[in-house]
Amino acid sequence: MGESLISSRTTNKTVMDRYMRLAIPDGKCQVMYVWIDGSGEMLRSKTRTLNFIPKSPTELPIWNFDGSSTGQAEGRNSDVFLHPVAIYRDPFRLGDNKLVLCETYRYDNTPTHTNHRKTCLEALKKAEDQKPWFGMEQEYTLLDTDNQPLGWPKNGFPGPQGPYYCGVGTNRVFGRDVVEAHYRACLYAGINISGENAEVMPAQWEFQVGPNEGISMGDDLWMARYLLHRVAEDFNVVVSLDPKPIPGDWNGAGMHSNFSTKGMRDPNGISEIQKAVENLSKNHAVHIKAYDPRGGKDNERRLTGRLETSSIHDFSAGVANRGASVRIPRGVAEDKCGYLEDRRPSSNADPYAVSERMVRTICLNDI
Repeated sequence: MGESLISSRTTNKTVMDRYMRLAIPDGKCQVMYVWIDGSGEMLRSKTRTLNFIPKSPTELPIWNFDGSSTGQAEGRNSDVFLHPVAIYRDPFRLGDNKLVLCETYRYDNTPTHTNHRKTCLEALKKAEDQKPWFGMEQEYTLLDTDNQPLGWPKNGFPGPQGPYYCGVGTNRVFGRDVVEAHYRACLYAGINISGENAEVMPAQWEFQVGPNEGISMGDDLWMARYLLHRVAEDFNVVVSLDPKPIPGDWNGAGMHSNFSTKGMRDPNGISEIQKAVENLSKNHAVHIKAYDPRGGKDNERRLTGRLETSSIHDFSAGVANRGASVRIPRGVAEDKCGYLEDRRPSSNADPYAVSERMVRTICLNDI
């Protein structure tokens, strides 16, 4: 059994490529529908053939799936509906083929419990005159198929943290092939990916998406996550978004969220940034609850006040302080305008939930 599992994971990609080069009949394309499952962390997908080439998600038909197999419905009433909301080029099938991100709705047309996009969009529409911009930094860890961090000794630990952050060299960087392939796949798909780097813990990486205005922040980040998992398949590598994959003196993983409004970006916008920080300080517990899929339980392992994190129990803010809940970049303080960075969201947080909470607290004064 073990041998068959290993062989199925190491199928010959060169042979596969022969079939992927086969031409598709004119006017047809494959569209992969992608959605967030009942965990609120993982993604699912399935493909259908269309007899036209879609250019907008509004052209795509609503579809459905077995929600009892994804934690989103009961078996006796299992159909959950997929509503296309964002469309991307497919970097795996190429050509006219597409990826489409979907919202999930129950039989009675109410959103499933992990569909946070609907309420996020409602909040963003109320604040659209303030032109909120987001930029999110997605940290993650690459694992071998035995769930050990990629490149780590099988019966021990690598050397202490220090030489790995933005590092170079075989003994300092593990999994760069996955990272580079993912970066290029995101660019091809049309995701607004803005950078990547190796992180503090070996086998930990980060990519950044943004700046994006409005709901496209969550759309792009969720599809970038999907592409990351899908690219890693081709390298026989596992992606973990766990905020503290290795206990002890190893950095956790977050999704630092940069935020600004037009008022913050305008000259002397520092006063608006200070008001935003004040609002955030009054709503700390509400944000912690929204900043991971388990209402703060995942972040308890990460936000300890050590290893470049703040304490989960207290709100703090400071200029260039990576140990604070909210960091004001040095350049922003000097320019007296720009943005703030909320360092509390966990790596497995839902970007829709994070975006909504930030907008409601900062822009809509929901305190």
